[in-house]
Amino acid sequence: MAMSLLNTINTPEDLRKLSQEELSSLAAELRKFIIDIVATKEGHLGASLGVVELTIALHYVFNTPEDLLVWDVGHQAYGHKILTGRRDQFHTNRQLEGLSGFPKRSESIFDTFGTGHSSTAISAALGMAIASKLENNKERQHIAVVGDASIASGMAFEGLNHAGVTDANLLVVLNDNAIGIDPSVGALKQYLTKATVGHKPKQDNIIEALNFRYFGPVDGHDTAGLIKILKKLQKIKGPKFLHVVTTKGKGLKKAEEDQVKYHAPGKFQPETGELLPYDTKNLPLKYQDVFGLSLVELAEKNEKIIGITPAMPTGSSLKYMMQLFPERAFDVGIAEQHAVTLAAGMATRGFRVFCAIYSTFLQRAYDQVIHDVAIQNLPVIFCLDRAGLVGEDGATHHGVFDIAYLRCIPNLVIAAPSNEIDLRNLLYTAQLGLNFPLVIRYPRGRGRLVDWKQPFSEIEIGKAKCLKEGSEVAILSIGNMTQNSMLAIENIPDDQKEKIGHFDMLFVKPLDEVLLHQIFKKYRRIITVEDGVITGGFGSAILEFAAKHQYSLNIRCLGILDEFIEHGSIDELQEKCGINVENIREVILSQL
Repeated sequence: MAMSLLNTINTPEDLRKLSQEELSSLAAELRKFIIDIVATKEGHLGASLGVVELTIALHYVFNTPEDLLVWDVGHQAYGHKILTGRRDQFHTNRQLEGLSGFPKRSESIFDTFGTGHSSTAISAALGMAIASKLENNKERQHIAVVGDASIASGMAFEGLNHAGVTDANLLVVLNDNAIGIDPSVGALKQYLTKATVGHKPKQDNIIEALNFRYFGPVDGHDTAGLIKILKKLQKIKGPKFLHVVTTKGKGLKKAEEDQVKYHAPGKFQPETGELLPYDTKNLPLKYQDVFGLSLVELAEKNEKIIGITPAMPTGSSLKYMMQLFPERAFDVGIAEQHAVTLAAGMATRGFRVFCAIYSTFLQRAYDQVIHDVAIQNLPVIFCLDRAGLVGEDGATHHGVFDIAYLRCIPNLVIAAPSNEIDLRNLLYTAQLGLNFPLVIRYPRGRGRLVDWKQPFSEIEIGKAKCLKEGSEVAILSIGNMTQNSMLAIENIPDDQKEKIGHFDMLFVKPLDEVLLHQIFKKYRRIITVEDGVITGGFGSAILEFAAKHQYSLNIRCLGILDEFIEHGSIDELQEKCGINVENIREVILSQL
């Protein structure tokens, strides 16, 4: 297909020069453009395919960027990026120093708000609308496009609740595709499902009860119909709500049929949607699958085990337990705060609750961790997936803050296994019966052991492991940085290698102080290595130990510097942050 129309669109102003009859051809071109690039470069697919017509209609009707458009969640904004001057750069999407996979204010004037996490758009757009009113700008439009189940989050309701008592010039567009990454859950989803195109839900309208003017549901793939209703809404003042029904993955048959897999499918054939073969034979499992399968093993024998995840059953691999023990495994939707306090409530009744949540998303439930779990010393087990650098999703998704923001909380124990066997054994130990909350953090991607399914054994809380004795320099590593450190030591010349000791600390809190006293008395220099922020992180804990006990050794901390790390491959980002194998090796040599 020739991109004869798309190639003429460098700004939405160009788009508005087209006739309405040309827009369906443009939609076909835009959809194919997204498919062709994501097929080879990878990224989020289904969400952006589902909003092609809606994206065109919004930019066609509204005077962006004067009118302010916020996308929620941001991975549905690929079409938006392509139509707003980034078509020729779109092949760099999610690559090091290329375009971000999410809207980003520093990237374009059309990206009015950064949206990597969900459910923020209504509050942000309302804030913009109130600000416009204070500037005496009564004509500017403010549009929040809420998709992929983000409307069910508590923060979305908070925004709706406030907006309903204002006269803000706000339009909330619900991109209702009945799925986030996994199928949507909850009573609101059931309520919305009862609505069909052209027919409101028969029961009292929950949106109108919040003082919004409700319109819809309308067909999200009917460009002419969307333009008609958006032009009507343009003239109506105050808070408005447009319910748009779309199909995630629209236009690629495979993506429509398997919406979970094609949320972010990896490489595929652009013509057919067939996933390109990826040989996983003899490769280690992903950490998330080791977690999910091990939890099932434990749940088969321990009826007190419960699993909870906020909208990530596939991503966290809690899906295995949900399939086998549906009465003891819960997807609570995009509701991290609720997930944590729900787990706390269950823990008060003696259940062993495993809360599987991405590190970056636990940030959204920080008060609940402190107020509902830690203060009451409830034995919730937080299984923090995607800890450390996660790669192409960038600054909004890197799990680099959890050690620092959790280490200061009393009662919490924090563990970071360096391999799959330690992960299994920590899960096993946790369900034996803790009297304190436990955090187990592990990285995105594959582990390093093919033979990971070993018999369970109990782990002593706060006990580190000596991997190699030395005489001069001690490497203290945590989590997956233990592997990088081991490889770095292997590449040290043999005559220097005997001077290097290496310790897998396993626990950030409590530290193994008995072992640390031995290390500080024996070695002249210490290097700490972590895949989290140095400020307040694991290295800081070692420095605090040294200061408390008046040790004056030279301590070098390797980790994430005091800056937000953008997107790129994990290997590229580890090199940029100085925690790749080669840099660790160079630092070790500099200390000998």
